Amino acid sequence: MAKKIKMDRRQFIRASGAVGGLAVGAGAIAQESNPLGSPSDLAIAEKLVGANYTEAERAAIYEGIEGMVERTRQRRTEVTLHNEDAPAMAFDPRLPGETYHAQENFVRLEDEPARALPSDEDIAFASIAEQGAWLRSGAITANRLLDIYLNRIRQLGPRLECFVTVMEESARAEAFRADSELRSGRDRGPLHGIPYGMKDLADTAGVKTSWGAAPYQNRVPTEDAVIVARLREAGAVLVGKTTLGALAYGDKWFGGITRNPWNTDEGSSGSSAGSASATAAGLVGFSIGTETLGSIVSPSMRCGTTGLRPTFGRVPRTGAMALCWSLDKFGPICRHVDDTALVLAAINGGDVGDPGSLDWGFEYDAAAAAASDISVGYDPAWFEGETVNALDRSVLDQVRELGFPMKEITLPDMPYGTLITLLEVEAAAAFEELTLSNRDDEMGWQENRAWPNTFRGAHFYSAVEAVQLDRFRRKVMQAMHDIYKDVDIILCPSFGPLLTITNYTGHPCLVLPTGMENRESVPLTGEPVPEERAVKSVPRGFTLWGNMFREDQILAVGKLLERQLAFKANRPQL
Repeated sequence: MAKKIKMDRRQFIRASGAVGGLAVGAGAIAQESNPLGSPSDLAIAEKLVGANYTEAERAAIYEGIEGMVERTRQRRTEVTLHNEDAPAMAFDPRLPGETYHAQENFVRLEDEPARALPSDEDIAFASIAEQGAWLRSGAITANRLLDIYLNRIRQLGPRLECFVTVMEESARAEAFRADSELRSGRDRGPLHGIPYGMKDLADTAGVKTSWGAAPYQNRVPTEDAVIVARLREAGAVLVGKTTLGALAYGDKWFGGITRNPWNTDEGSSGSSAGSASATAAGLVGFSIGTETLGSIVSPSMRCGTTGLRPTFGRVPRTGAMALCWSLDKFGPICRHVDDTALVLAAINGGDVGDPGSLDWGFEYDAAAAAASDISVGYDPAWFEGETVNALDRSVLDQVRELGFPMKEITLPDMPYGTLITLLEVEAAAAFEELTLSNRDDEMGWQENRAWPNTFRGAHFYSAVEAVQLDRFRRKVMQAMHDIYKDVDIILCPSFGPLLTITNYTGHPCLVLPTGMENRESVPLTGEPVPEERAVKSVPRGFTLWGNMFREDQILAVGKLLERQLAFKANRPQL
């Protein structure tokens, strides 16, 4: 027999809150005073939120539905929210009461022997430091370096579908300025005169910034994103806007599917699809990507690039598309470990336009960091099973041979995958207008797992559940903090549990190629799996997971691994 209770005001608020995010959140709100026909209709909503109310409780909730609907309707009709309007609550990866490694701002690399100017192809694949040395010695000009990359873009770009917009005219002006300044003795730093690509979700004044999505393909901002302005101040030459999967998911954008330069039968993965593809193919000196949940790691794995995902908050997102305010991160995608340090130094630092950004120094002394006492943690279980291959296991052996102390660790047994809900809810909020206006139908990718369907479904999550998951997130942050008390970095395959965990805790990571493997081609996004898939030799990568603000440690170990593995001898054969 159902219990009968009399609800006081506090009980009513508690009950209505548990259902409210569901009952009024999905789609356009009906104009009638109460969108539900009767209290019994709430029983359907209860199944979605895991609640079980009595008839009396449903009747009490029903009486408050009209007010809940009206508040939501009022907010939607009277308040205009733009993508750049961040929530009042800003995520901070730092735990209260804990101290973190304070740093100055400098990067010091080990001296590399200079070499004579090689072929154009070798120049295109050279490191930033080496290109910079040629520029400063006068062996090459910024205009000549830009020409090398523009010629490669003309030749290979259409095949890879990795650029939304090539900015040749403005790039030539920036290269001309770089040459003039270097001749006159003004040196803006290691990136001065180096051509690069910017993921097409960072605003560029007067140049289309499409977010990779058909509804926004003609969007032209009036101001530069902070990261674009910082790279210009550092003297870098912006060649063009690289592709991204629509609204930062996958490698399918409104103009096509970005290809893996090692195997053009498959996509480059995403969402920093064009940044990884163009960098791997030697079309730019470096590129900028972003990561919310794997968007630097995954394309770097597919394309054989070296991607650095910094500590959350290091790089401001002012002027960039927001997908998930508490997860989005800018980071460099390069061909060499040291290059990522040079780029991070130029873009690091807080900005008032991004409430989630932090003013935190970044220092990297390659020689000192490699010689420091860095302890390494790993779980042997991560290196077992069919998804792990010999290249992954070899990283353990390589790190041991380098002499770093190794320690076995175990993650607490917690349902980390449930945190994905927070991304879905924030993303649905960021693109509420797209969903409610039905313009999401213009998106090219409409599978169940694509953004349009995810955004629609996220409106049915309970607001209470979102808060509970945020509380769980704090527990995960504390658990990882405790693990990093015993080790400095963690070795774990790129698509292991740390990909999700560290994106939510804000820890940095470095993914680098470890070798070549024979693998079946991955089906193109949205395409059926062919009966027979070609087996081709493609890169395999591995990820080093670092402590908060300690990019210097993962860079140091990554640099030594890079030397040992000698992957840069490999190049895509296009």
